[in-house]
Order: sequence, then C-alpha cells, then structure tokens
Amino acid sequence: MKKIIILYFFIIGFSHTSLNAQELDTLKLNAYFNTLEANNKFMGSVALSKNGKLLYTKSTGYLSVEDSIAATNHTKYKIGSISKTFTATLILKAAELKKLDLNQPINIYFPELINADKISIKDLLNHRSGIHDFTQDYFYSFWNTKQKTQEDLLEIIINGGNDFAPNTKAQYSNANYILLSIILEKVFKKTYANLLEIYITKPLKLKNTYLLTKEIDIHEQEAKPYNFISNHWEAALQTHYSIPLGAGGVISTPIDLIKFSEALFGGKILKPESLALMQTTKDQFGLGLFLFPYYNQIGFGHTGGIDGYRAVFSYFPDTKVAYVLISNGINYNFNNISLSVLNAISGRAYKIPEFSTATYKTTEAELDKHIGVYASTDISLKITISKTKTGLTAQATGQASFPLKAINENIFTFDQAGIQLTFNPTQNTMLLLQNGKEFLFTKE
Repeated sequence: MKKIIILYFFIIGFSHTSLNAQELDTLKLNAYFNTLEANNKFMGSVALSKNGKLLYTKSTGYLSVEDSIAATNHTKYKIGSISKTFTATLILKAAELKKLDLNQPINIYFPELINADKISIKDLLNHRSGIHDFTQDYFYSFWNTKQKTQEDLLEIIINGGNDFAPNTKAQYSNANYILLSIILEKVFKKTYANLLEIYITKPLKLKNTYLLTKEIDIHEQEAKPYNFISNHWEAALQTHYSIPLGAGGVISTPIDLIKFSEALFGGKILKPESLALMQTTKDQFGLGLFLFPYYNQIGFGHTGGIDGYRAVFSYFPDTKVAYVLISNGINYNFNNISLSVLNAISGRAYKIPEFSTATYKTTEAELDKHIGVYASTDISLKITISKTKTGLTAQATGQASFPLKAINENIFTFDQAGIQLTFNPTQNTMLLLQNGKEFLFTKE
C-alpha cells in the first residue's frame, strides 16, 4: 500500500508490435531470472499464460532467507493493492445481487464522514471521493505494525478529512478501499474473508488466495518480505494484517492470479455490463483496474506494493495474454522485468542484464555535501537526502525513504525504481533521472 517510488508509471510503448503468439524461449527467460537471482536483484515468482494455457512459471530466491527455504510455484505472497481488484469485483457482485447501488451516497454507512452525503460508492471505486490517504502520512510508519480495529481505522480516516471535493478529480487513496471492505461486510453481514471465498476463490478453486488474518507463516508457504540493505537481504517490517483489509491484505500466488484474471475477463465472475463498467476509465482509473499499454495493445490490471512485497498483474483481452509478477525482495527496476517478460512472449528483443560487482566507497565528507532538502519547479515534490550508518537515503514528500547506492561521489542510484540522482555540490543542484525523464532539483 505504501509507495516507495517517486514517479509511478505503467508499461508503455509505441509501435505495431503485439502479444500475438510467438514461440517462447523459456531457456532465455530462465537465464534472465537466474541472472537476477545470482546478483541479489529479485526474489519472487512469475507466471505467463495465453488463451488459458500456462506458458511459463519461474520462482527464484527464498520465501525465508534465514531458514534457507526456497520459493516455489506454491509460495504465497502479499499482493498489496492488487487486493483492490478483488474488492471491486465483490462490490460489483453485490450490485448485481441488489445488495447496494453504486450511485448511492455512503452516508448510510458512514454518517460521520465529511462529505459522506456527496460521495458515492462508485466514487470510492475509482478514487474520486477526495478522502485523504492516511498511508501517505508521515506518522503512518510509526503505527502501521500495530493492530487496529475497524473502529480505529474509521476514526483515522475521519480525522484525515478530505483533500478535494468529491468527484472533481481522481487521486489514489487506500482509504477508499478500506471503506469499501467495511461496506461489503455491512451489506452481506459476513466477513471480507468469507465473501472472498464464497464469490471468488472457492468457485474458481483458488486454494492459495485468501485474506491474511494472522502473521505470515513460512510453514504454510507464505513468503516473508525483504529489503536489500548493506549488501544482504534484510527482513522488512510488516504492516499489521488488521489494517489493509480489501485495500491490500490479500495473499496469493502468480498461478492463482492468472486463473483469477482469466475468469474475470472471460466473464465467469461478473455479468458483461459489470465487467464493462469495471474497465471504463476516467482520469486513468477504472473500478479496481488500471490501463496497461504495451505498444499497440491495451491491458487491464493492477499493481501492488506493501512492506517489501511488489506485484503486478495484467490481462490483454485482444490476445488473451495474462501476466503476473510478485516479489518478496526486489533490488532492480520492477517495470524492466515486466517489459522483458512481455517482450519475450511478443518476440521482441530483450537483454539479460549484466551487473558489476564493483562498489564505490564514499567518505563522510562526500556524503555530507549532498545532505539537505531539494525542491523542483518541474514537479510538486520535495526530496530529503539524509545520511545513515550505511550511506545516503532519499525520501520524497509523502513517501517512504529508500537507500541510495553510490556509483561515484556524486552519482547515486536506487535500482528498484530505476532512479539515478546526480548531485552538483558547487551549484547546490540534484538531477533526478527516472524512466527516461529528467527533473532538476535545487537545495533549499
């Protein structure tokens, strides 16, 4: 749920390349993922299918580094905000069953919420409610590892207020899907976990997909999350399972998510008109879905990120290709991995990356020159550069901090998000390069 990248982007390209059937070179894909694993760049699992046939699966790294338990195709991971697609599906199912009306205001469920009489259920679904996202607050990281009741979460959301008037624009907010989870429980008089099982996982036989209602258990093939710090995988702090609910609390496997996406877009869960509504986007948001452009193809899906987990699923209706990537440890550009896998199935070229083992050792004096707060006229974002025992960290406004790797005394990278920062101490500037775009920052 908590974002740790500065610029959020999808898989984008321009040409007439498509995802039409190609002979998949599984040996090259294996070599690609083996290279990432050997260089401590990726731990996790991937799955790829076409026309309902599973074409490729691969798992690398460990579900528990400390216990040397390797990941397999049965390893389960937190999928973060991909949970929202499940929640949106359940809400649309509730609408089909006349349990609720998508256009009804939410004041009948949350009368104490500001603007509740002006916010519809649909506004929650496509992030047009204006309700503040508490997971972006600075103090969120101080309490997100502690248990919270639904009453606690409601109080936090109410106190957070609104960032804009309902239905005047779109802005991503995890609070929207916390509220949708509670609405589902109210109208069905069942828990979210039960509803997920009744309407999705049991009919589709998704045995490895469920709402996490306890601590991660490695003996049940549930992977622990990790961050790569100081040249080793370090266990990440975990958000308490009582907090994310249907905004980010579901656990699954790539193969289960492949089955779910094929069933959802194949019309096996919702009526055609409900699916069409789900796929209709406004200001880039559908109902629990994003658009995923890949050259001349348009896919639908969602991304997820919580603690040390990262995930993405996408489905391309025209070619019936489904793709899922989930990680419990990432030290590389996540989007680049997705592009490589999709390039593999479409017959486009991709390279097996090469990594240098050489590291640059910075001095205290070199690090001190870069510490400070940097602002830009290009984007409404400030970045704070701080020094720790292991080097520099960067933290953008409203986001979690992330470690920087020194390439030389003035160039630092964060491979996980494809970020490069180039400092110019004499001019007090910092150049951010990400996804081919440059943004100049000046030290305040």
